[in-house]
Amino acid sequence: MLFDYISLAGGLVVLIIAGDVLVRGSVGIAQRLGIPNLVIGLTIVAFGTSAPELVISLKAALNGSGGIAIGNVIGSNIANVLLVLGLPALIAATPCGEAGATRNAFFMVAVTLVFVGLCYLPQIGLWAGVVLLTLLGGFLAASTIAAQRHRKQMKTIEANAAGAAVADGALEDDDALEDVEDVPDSVWIAVVYVIMGLAGLPLGAHFTINGASSIASAWGVSEAVIGLTVIALGTSLPELATTVMAAIRQHGAVAIGNVIGSNIFNLLAIIGITAVVVPIDVPPEVLSLDIWVMLACALLLTVLAGFRVCLNKITGLTMTAAYVLYIATVYLLGQSV
Repeated sequence: MLFDYISLAGGLVVLIIAGDVLVRGSVGIAQRLGIPNLVIGLTIVAFGTSAPELVISLKAALNGSGGIAIGNVIGSNIANVLLVLGLPALIAATPCGEAGATRNAFFMVAVTLVFVGLCYLPQIGLWAGVVLLTLLGGFLAASTIAAQRHRKQMKTIEANAAGAAVADGALEDDDALEDVEDVPDSVWIAVVYVIMGLAGLPLGAHFTINGASSIASAWGVSEAVIGLTVIALGTSLPELATTVMAAIRQHGAVAIGNVIGSNIFNLLAIIGITAVVVPIDVPPEVLSLDIWVMLACALLLTVLAGFRVCLNKITGLTMTAAYVLYIATVYLLGQSV
């Protein structure tokens, strides 16, 4: 039993490290190839940070563990809202008025509704995966256009205020990838990073899923419960660490945008890619509670963004307590099944 816990914890650690290394290496190569940072941020970084969830869900589905594959994504989306936004608010006020957040939040709700509908199919298969990936392509295209329009507006404002030279400098700073640190300068080191990341992800997924399956049997709960709780929380740790550090540095204004983007990617990219490769079986217990909690969290994000709510300590405590209550409920219901 101890080995199972070590396998689960060690696998999650390897997944997180491998995903981070993969992102750094991929960004390093992309920058050397002259790809704009805007495109890198919307594609490579977004996919790279979701790599642990993707590999977990894909391997779980291939192993016939649909509960882990689905539970990982649903649980991560719930954790992203209640925990990743709630805990940082306990440290410092977190404003939810980021530009474009409301528009993306409405899209996230629409995507969540599509996903809820797909969960009532016998399986989430090839055509469903194609639909999700098509929506992802549309989201990336719209995000690119919106980001370019925003940059042009900022350039015009800066040029009117301080001259074109200052505007160029401001644009260069705005184009930087602040969320990705220690990007290798050497292309060969970047290639090594990518190889290490690609090798580490399936290895981490192997130990994570083996440990999780054994623990689920020992606890007397389904694999879906472990996916919704332990694995989902583990794969959400990078986002949680990022938002906590942003709150400490008084940079919490971008937190809601990051959470919305992560949730959209989880549903469209992870489920979409997994479904194209292998059909996903949806556990019946997920339909009774978890997808509705996820939908409620999506609606909550839309309200926070639409009304530009500033999360304070009371709100943060309430959201964190709600997550703890959800985890307890899932575990208790899982034991009774």
